[in-house]
Amino acid sequence: MAFQCQRDSLMTELVTSVVSCCPAELKREVNGKKETLKGFNVKLQDTILFPEGGGQPDDHGLIGEVPVLRVTRQGADAFHFVASPVEVGQEVLVKVDWERRFDHMQQHSGQHLITALVDIMFGYKTTSWDLGRQRSTIELDTNSITPAQLQELEDVVNEKIRAHISVNVQLLSIDDPVVEKVRSRGLPDDHAGPIRIINIEGVDANMCCGTHVSNLSQLQVIKLLGTEKGKKNKTNLIFLAGNRVLKYAEKSYSTERSLVSLLKTGPDVHVEAVDKLQKSVKLLQKTNLSLLRDMAVLIAQNFKNDPQRGNFFSLHKKEGDNEFMNIIANEINTEETLVFLTVGEEKGAGLFLLAGPGGPVSDLGPRILELLQGKGAGKNGYFQGKANSLARRGEVEDLLRQHCKHHS
Repeated sequence: MAFQCQRDSLMTELVTSVVSCCPAELKREVNGKKETLKGFNVKLQDTILFPEGGGQPDDHGLIGEVPVLRVTRQGADAFHFVASPVEVGQEVLVKVDWERRFDHMQQHSGQHLITALVDIMFGYKTTSWDLGRQRSTIELDTNSITPAQLQELEDVVNEKIRAHISVNVQLLSIDDPVVEKVRSRGLPDDHAGPIRIINIEGVDANMCCGTHVSNLSQLQVIKLLGTEKGKKNKTNLIFLAGNRVLKYAEKSYSTERSLVSLLKTGPDVHVEAVDKLQKSVKLLQKTNLSLLRDMAVLIAQNFKNDPQRGNFFSLHKKEGDNEFMNIIANEINTEETLVFLTVGEEKGAGLFLLAGPGGPVSDLGPRILELLQGKGAGKNGYFQGKANSLARRGEVEDLLRQHCKHHS
């Protein structure tokens, strides 16, 4: 059977009844973390919420007041995952999240149009596609697309949108001879019911289960952002359709205004201004590194020239790196002197180095790691690593001073 969302993709509400409600689990990713939700799978008499399929993500919406978090298809049935149960047999009002649905319709119908035209114009076949959250990609069976081809394709795609071409759905039985003539990448193993054909009049006929616009004018506009190298000699064509183009333009303009404010230049010279800044930063970093090296040598020499120097040297500096610390340690005779150096934020994260006679360094290193909540390793009288917190640096100094006193 075809669901109501497939018979009428523009329908936003449907009164139907609950057939079953069974305990279930939903595995999902939120902000990069995987979690498992306990809830219920609800089967309805019919649904306007599209279950994921054909490269199109599922719809979100409501069953009564209960949010639907996932819709999946199993054979001829759609199952709606909800966090709380709904009563079997009762009539319910199902509402679709229209903004999400219409976005998916624009991207999916846009993909059909691009796929058909890139084949007609250049003979490039579509091997797969992905409807992403920010942008969509079509994988084409070609090594590359030239900028001229891309521009020509975008022009023709948008001409078709302006031509107000009708898009309609045909339901055919699987043995209908017409089915053999339409474009298709095959049916899923558990397909049930009639074959659904999406017709873009005079342009394309394609087997598809997804929700689509009823006229190409509803796509508004399509922007081909460019291409990326795909796998196995294929090319990924990146595109935006409809409202996504408007959002992209709004975001780009907002970024442009921010850059005008930061760079104090007009948009036309932003790239040049950033290039100059990067070159200046590289030069400053190089100069800074050179000064730090010179400073490291002077710090070590200053200590060595001090007649009251003792057998312990400690230093913290906000700016610096491992090389800065190593130069100081190498300049000081660490066979006679215990050296403890840190760089980074005073109470925050940073780097540390302990250098001195091999035995004491090996013994003290693990204790320092513990106090600085760090990770590190040592050999040949050197123990160094990363500190998650330098807040207890003073305690490390006290520990090392005590050690030096007992062994002087």
